[in-house]
Amino acid sequence: MTTTTPATRTVGILAFDEMEVLDHAGPYEVFNVAGDLAEEAGGVRAYRVVSIGVTTGAGTPEGRVTGRGGFTVLPDHTLADAPAVDLLVVPGGAGTRALLGDDTLAAFLRERAGQVEGLLGVCTGALLLASAGLLAGRRAVTHHLASAELAALEPEVEVVEGRRFVRTSERTWTSGGISAGIDLALHVVEELSGRALRDAVVDEMEWGWGS
Repeated sequence: MTTTTPATRTVGILAFDEMEVLDHAGPYEVFNVAGDLAEEAGGVRAYRVVSIGVTTGAGTPEGRVTGRGGFTVLPDHTLADAPAVDLLVVPGGAGTRALLGDDTLAAFLRERAGQVEGLLGVCTGALLLASAGLLAGRRAVTHHLASAELAALEPEVEVVEGRRFVRTSERTWTSGGISAGIDLALHVVEELSGRALRDAVVDEMEWGWGS
């Protein structure tokens, strides 16, 4: 991924029961703030964010997703009606285990992996990428407490320790646990939209500031 002429990119973020809240909300905030700031500066809105429920009935009460601690999201779309996206974010959390081996989700991930500009596996979202066969022969990072689980799930993956994020393939990135998804999203903003917008997002979010 390289910096390109300004254009609105659609970012799809998966949502499912027992997902880790910040895995979803962190990248959502980064890309949404980046879109706001680019637009406020008089340019094209750089990013538009939509949520994609790994459920049926998204956009209705029946499609509501309940993440860790009771955090709820009403997704904009389901896997079946998800629009074309430029970036796809796959969060992690305890709920990933129930989705391992889900043929519908795996097929969706494999299809979109060949279409998107960037595929971002956050935290144990890497397990879902591995389950879909997308990490074989690659290097990847996940939450440090799930490194052994990732290695067992996909013996052909090189599990990287101690990194906030790594490039897994030309169009795929994986990150460490929870807050690391923010760092990954910021890095992608920098790659696609330049350092100035990335720095403006960091300033707006007061990310990484000491007390």
